[in-house]
Amino acid sequence: MNQAYQVYQTNSVQTASPQELSLMLYNGCLKFMKLAKKAFDEKNIEAKHTNLTKAQAIINQFRITLDMDVELSKDLDALYEFINDQLVKANIQNNLEALQVAEDMVRELRDTWKQMMKQGTAPVSV
Repeated sequence: MNQAYQVYQTNSVQTASPQELSLMLYNGCLKFMKLAKKAFDEKNIEAKHTNLTKAQAIINQFRITLDMDVELSKDLDALYEFINDQLVKANIQNNLEALQVAEDMVRELRDTWKQMMKQGTAPVSV
């Protein structure tokens, strides 16, 4: 059963549009933040660190793929940098409030992205 799910996941990623891939990344980032929160509650430092660094990796992936010739990209880069800083703060200082700020911002970005996809206005790249 697990192998079938992995095949499904692989196929989903390989056949997804760039917009769908971005949505998958936002959802993955939120999933890792949720797991980090759970690890906070359980006082599981290793799981907290692992999940926060995975969330950071996704945010950094968004940053490096920005087209800086597009004006919006400069604003998004600053926003992603702030989110990353909050994730680092959450990880190093065990600051749950910083994690909540990052999670709220990523959720808003994800929800906006979903709305743009529904309207057909989500860009291929920013």
